Amino acid sequence: MNLATLRDRAQLAEPRDLLRNPVVLSLLVLLALFAAGNLVAPGFASYGSFVNTLRIAAFLGVIAAGQTIVILGGGEGIDLSVGKIATFSTVVVAQVSQGEDERLLVAIAAAFAYCGLIGLANGIGVAYLRIPPLVMTLGMVGVVTGIIRVYSGGQPEGRAPAVLSQVVNGTALGGVRGSVWIWLVVAVCTIWLLRRTTFGRRVYALGANREAAFLSGINVQRNLVLLYVASSLYAALGGIMLLGFAGAASINLADQYQLISIAAVVIGGTTLAGGIGGYLGTAVGAVVLQTMRNLLIVLDIPAAGRQVVNGVILIVLLSLYGRQRRLRQ
Repeated sequence: MNLATLRDRAQLAEPRDLLRNPVVLSLLVLLALFAAGNLVAPGFASYGSFVNTLRIAAFLGVIAAGQTIVILGGGEGIDLSVGKIATFSTVVVAQVSQGEDERLLVAIAAAFAYCGLIGLANGIGVAYLRIPPLVMTLGMVGVVTGIIRVYSGGQPEGRAPAVLSQVVNGTALGGVRGSVWIWLVVAVCTIWLLRRTTFGRRVYALGANREAAFLSGINVQRNLVLLYVASSLYAALGGIMLLGFAGAASINLADQYQLISIAAVVIGGTTLAGGIGGYLGTAVGAVVLQTMRNLLIVLDIPAAGRQVVNGVILIVLLSLYGRQRRLRQ
């Protein structure tokens, strides 16, 4: 076989390999959704509509960043508590700040501290007590729910400080809302964290093979704890953004992100077996899910129907888990 034939085959393989890239596939799905929506409702794919989609997807994107880190760490890692932790963050900021701009920084620090402690508890349970992640984080949902009710008396008081609402909802360059710019900063920092730092390399090593990671000198348990602390801190930030968007806290404001954060991660190409994937795909997955939600609303599908569709999508995605495990064995 001559050199020219090999070069021709390589050129043919490149587009095929590109189409196998999960991020590229997610982008193609996104384009298809916008095209379908534009056929049903002209203007669905307009610039203004796209920017608004990004604005709402930003909350999911930030929360799903932490979910990405946990799932990349392998060991069947999934954090089901992110939605409730984000809700707790909104309650803490609202009640500590009482709507006063001067108390915002203290309120944000309190939210990160409390949510970080919850992540620490999750990590200790998974890493040292060897509780399965699904069980540990699902149990933490109940614990945090009780904490919220005790902390808020069942009805959160206070509202979002004006400066927080302005930062999250304000229009900046190109008519893009502040939440999108915050998400962009989070995305860049997360991609850098995973791809350019020692911590990121350890996350991938844990997900690829924990025994090999241990033999290479990585403290597996300590780094597992850090995964769940990071997940909780991302959820706290997502909750703070949600409070700025909504203007007031409620005891279930961010609960919807519990499962769709997992869907966003898987749609973006991160395998539930761990060690393969990244945050760029998760970010695209978040936009895909929000666009799909918008399309269902345009089609006048009731809320119950949208929940059914979301559930079916999640079941299909999670059904791939068994195949992923076989491919990794």
